[in-house]
Amino acid sequence: MLYINGEWIKTEDKMDVFNPATGELIESVSTGGKEYAKQAIQDAKEAFKTWKKLTAKERGSYLAKAAEIMKSKADQLAETITKENGKPLPDAKGEVASGIEHLEWYAEEAKRVYGDTVPASSPDRQLLVIKQPIGVCGAITPWNFPLSMITRKIAPAIAAGCTVVLKPAPDTPLSAIHVFECFHEAGLPKGVINLVIGPAEEIGHELTSSSDVRKISFTGSTMVGKKLLKDSADTVKKVSMELGGHAPYIVFDDADLDLAVDGILASKFKNAGQTCISTNRIYVHENVADEFSEKLAAKVSKLSVGNGIEDNVDVGPVITQAAISKVKNHVEDAVKNNGKVLTGGKVHAKSEAGGNFFEPTVIANANESMLIASEETFGPVAPIFTFKDEEEIVEKANHPTYGLAAYCFTSNLGRSMRMMQELEFGIVGINDTSPGGVQAPFGGVKESGIGKEGGQYGIREYLEEKAVSIRLV
Repeated sequence: MLYINGEWIKTEDKMDVFNPATGELIESVSTGGKEYAKQAIQDAKEAFKTWKKLTAKERGSYLAKAAEIMKSKADQLAETITKENGKPLPDAKGEVASGIEHLEWYAEEAKRVYGDTVPASSPDRQLLVIKQPIGVCGAITPWNFPLSMITRKIAPAIAAGCTVVLKPAPDTPLSAIHVFECFHEAGLPKGVINLVIGPAEEIGHELTSSSDVRKISFTGSTMVGKKLLKDSADTVKKVSMELGGHAPYIVFDDADLDLAVDGILASKFKNAGQTCISTNRIYVHENVADEFSEKLAAKVSKLSVGNGIEDNVDVGPVITQAAISKVKNHVEDAVKNNGKVLTGGKVHAKSEAGGNFFEPTVIANANESMLIASEETFGPVAPIFTFKDEEEIVEKANHPTYGLAAYCFTSNLGRSMRMMQELEFGIVGINDTSPGGVQAPFGGVKESGIGKEGGQYGIREYLEEKAVSIRLV
């Protein structure tokens, strides 16, 4: 269903939602195109007139109430994520917890939007800087985190005093519907948030071309992000975008190898490798490459693959058959270019029953001529490259276009500090594959993104600074 101006709307046009683990139809949902998007924008514009005037405490109270409702429905929300996205249920529960945490954080962060008093250049003037909500915001969210990405955008927007029109990914609309149900139950005023499910290009064009939409927030591929940037230029919108990543994972010869191996299990194979900050290029010092590769392959070979709704599943399906084809192509290309498959390497036998499963894979002898060295795989494949020294690895790790996340494992404090400085990425984990958090900025540099989400940095994206000069007469 669509949710516009506080009302649930059913339409004749429908979209089928399938379970990637089974291929089975889960549900058919109502969809709407540009006319519904236009209406949602106008309703959000009207709601902004009153919403922006509420106190921060009042706006925060709605977020806090929605968070409590989500807590009461956490199991149901997690099950929905697993059914339409495929990730194992424990990971889905973690995503719900993250979504709730964003609501709770911004319920409080709304109260911490502070202005400034600036020393004037003459004694008869007082200079002030006040911060105000930017207005109606268009939000476009991806399928790989179908719930938490929504709260990560909606929470700071409405905390700041903005209103929102959101378009979720077509593969995972059910999580979005359930999130909006929580806000509806929390009594959020009509028009503050609006949900339009339907044709991506149609809805996206309305959001980018409307002069009433003052900001676009997007998480997804670099290719789509560039198009949205171009389309937003005509109305000079503010934009924040978290785009593609190609994360390097650097293991020095003084690293704790067991810790580094376990980190890859968490980073590379979580959500079947379908996260923007997922490890993509594993660089291991040549002195420990063989030992590391053996340890990693042994553990990866034991990962359990299956339907995420079942117990004891480590790796679920990838989202579509097209995703399977891309992963398969990357593995075959790696083998043609002298890569050695240590474990996995094939479409999983469970795919025969209708799911989209690929074996968790480790490839040794990776080199720069492989597709996997330059393209984001978005699947459960871990290629291992080798390097000789710090200078070489900094040059290899710093990709010319990607700059979202990077990881480095070393026990040398000085090297940790140098790598922290030299790696050209928006997020760096030193001996840590979970460097994010609701209180920290999340976003990339170069072609991996513009702007940040999370903490005080996230709410700034929805605010405008206004200079006020008062002449004292």
